[in-house]
Amino acid sequence: MKTRRRGGVPDPGTPWDEIAPGLWMGGHHWVDPAGQWWPVVVGAEFDLVVSLFTAPDHGPAPGVPHRLVPVPDGPLDAGQLAAVQAAAREVAAAVRGGRTVLVRCRSGYNRSGLVVAQALVELGLDSAEAVRRVRARRSSWALHNALFVEYLSVGLDTARLLVSLGPS
Repeated sequence: MKTRRRGGVPDPGTPWDEIAPGLWMGGHHWVDPAGQWWPVVVGAEFDLVVSLFTAPDHGPAPGVPHRLVPVPDGPLDAGQLAAVQAAAREVAAAVRGGRTVLVRCRSGYNRSGLVVAQALVELGLDSAEAVRRVRARRSSWALHNALFVEYLSVGLDTARLLVSLGPS
């Protein structure tokens, strides 16, 4: 049996999960019910893939639009928050247009959760409901980065302004 836990956080039990119709969230690995660790390789299952973390040979298939938005799973600067907002707007527009979208990061919990929750806000949910839905549909471990939840709670525009002011 090969399982891993980082900081007490279990690996995800699915490659990806549907958070809202057409909007999927996932990572680059998962653990099956027997405890076996598996890489997640995306083929052509989605019309758009947004990656906040990437690894070689994890897809998507050639011809599938792939947006790479590298951000850390930690404090974000104003530019990184702007990139998250742009990605969330693109995701929301694709979902509104009837396209299927996968947003992924390393484990499919925090960075992808931030973009997916913000996309849900763009689609009309308030931030608290967006966070609740991400956790209910992906994992209770989703958005366990409290700073990302704070960014969503105050709004990403406000968070960008505050981080651009620097330390007080």
